[in-house]
Amino acid sequence: MSALAYNYKRKNISFSRGKGSYLYTSRGIKYLDFIQGIAVNSLGHSNPGLNKAIKEQSKKVWHVSNAFKIPEGEKLAKKLAKRTFADSIIFQNSGAEATETAIKVARRYFYSIGKPKKNRIICIKNSFHGRTIAAIHASGSKKMTEGFGPKVQGFDHFEFGDHKKIKKLIKKNTAAVMIETVMGEGGIKVIPHWCIKAIRKLCNEKGILLILDEVQCGIGRSGKFFAFEYANVKPDIVPIAKGIGGGFPIGAVLMTKKVAKAMVPGTHGSTFGGNPLAMAVGNAVLDQLNRSLLNNVNKMSKYFMHELNEIKIKYPKVIKEVRGVGLLIGLQLFKDQTEFIKKLMENKLLTIRAAENVIRILPPLNVKKREIDIALKIISKVCNEIK
Repeated sequence: MSALAYNYKRKNISFSRGKGSYLYTSRGIKYLDFIQGIAVNSLGHSNPGLNKAIKEQSKKVWHVSNAFKIPEGEKLAKKLAKRTFADSIIFQNSGAEATETAIKVARRYFYSIGKPKKNRIICIKNSFHGRTIAAIHASGSKKMTEGFGPKVQGFDHFEFGDHKKIKKLIKKNTAAVMIETVMGEGGIKVIPHWCIKAIRKLCNEKGILLILDEVQCGIGRSGKFFAFEYANVKPDIVPIAKGIGGGFPIGAVLMTKKVAKAMVPGTHGSTFGGNPLAMAVGNAVLDQLNRSLLNNVNKMSKYFMHELNEIKIKYPKVIKEVRGVGLLIGLQLFKDQTEFIKKLMENKLLTIRAAENVIRILPPLNVKKREIDIALKIISKVCNEIK
């Protein structure tokens, strides 16, 4: 019997090694991995550049306190600021920590300008911002908050698509609107560009902040560095994680100068956030995340989505909708997706579930066409079996 707690319903399979888009069991059985740690391994398994970065940094220094300057972190922060809207960055270890920090930054900003009562944040109901106590209540999910009372105050919610409700929810004590640019766990639902533009405009009019959670959809997965770039808006705060570490635990909060000024010494900290080993990996990821890689994301995504829609046409009673942007793809089925995912796995294709009967498909950003073709063949086969 495992000594691990049963908070995960793990499949009875484990892997001894990975290479690119593939995972291998200890018996050498090969699986096409289109989960990639849930959009984490942005450059696939055992990427040579990341391996080199870890090896070289591990011989120097693994960890020092944030009481001292960390050159690797300074370098990564500068790269992120150069490529994005951000002026300042706070490094963390995960997406949940990053969204928690984003909440703190928004509240602290208004406190710093003499408006401490402006502390409520508007979010989409049944969204996903992590599994810490504050984050689950920000998500507004009854399922996630059950058994974890008392309720954490400070969050108001609207239903996905109910754009009129946002305006009604903004009160004198509202500090920010926080939404995922693409809802991952919620079913790969892309927030329309016009909606993000409208929310940005509303935040400007009401003097509140816009937080765009790009933990899952950011760092090239959408085909742009950030998914919100399609809407041509500038947020105030953006939490990131997953892809920035390429498999190594890294999170961060990107901020404009205006809000970053509120985060003075003593307002926030993280023992491991920004440690040299993590920062070396993050730098290596950004070094590879160039125009060529983003072109690959867009090219492969266009092909993949087109072919998936062809399968949808062929099996209209199985697939309800093909969703997503870039290589953040969702197949919404008419029925529960459990059996479908199981059959995909039996055919050596790994995928993962999301809400609304959606199967999440998350290849590495450097996925090859022949690997997508293998996945398409398996998906079509399973559709035929399950129709």
